[in-house]
Amino acid sequence: MKAGRCIGALAMATLLSGCGGGLLAGPPPDTYGLFSAPAVSGREVPNRQILIPEPTALKALDSEKIVIRPSPFAIEYLADSQWSDRLPNIVQDKLVQAFENSGRIGGVGRPGDGLAIDYKIITAIRSFEIKADAGEQAVVEISAKLLNDRNGVVVASEIFRSTAPVTGSGNAAYVQSLDRAFEAVVRDLVAWTLSRM
Repeated sequence: MKAGRCIGALAMATLLSGCGGGLLAGPPPDTYGLFSAPAVSGREVPNRQILIPEPTALKALDSEKIVIRPSPFAIEYLADSQWSDRLPNIVQDKLVQAFENSGRIGGVGRPGDGLAIDYKIITAIRSFEIKADAGEQAVVEISAKLLNDRNGVVVASEIFRSTAPVTGSGNAAYVQSLDRAFEAVVRDLVAWTLSRM
């Protein structure tokens, strides 16, 4: 009987020590990516190569968290959800893919890829969020500067903005609306860049 009590006490102590190691932790957050790398039509510039550095962003957007704005002055994050990487990394990756998929440019890459660069596209993420204060809608806004890498001159600059209503319910619906808004921004940004090189 004494041995049985000792074994039971040992098992309980093991279970309780395991709780401190995360046995009772909640489920991991749902992880989402962006799928938008749309096909783009526009001017062909096969003799041009461009560099796409990582976009800049304020700290609220420079993370894996998905931003919700319940009011113009408040920022919250979508519960139990996260991006698959820091948002600027994802945006950079999708911009590179969109230029590659267009087939209308000689080359595109990131810093360190070793390309002989003609132009840089300097971008900043201004908004990438769900606005919840007047109906739920995704808002994506990215500013872009096309920089001649040979002489450092800004050839053109533009702000690209798109919105998409949230349809459906649940966290996936929020992400899908952000993806739709981002797709429109990427399509416009790529076509604009091709037209100005």
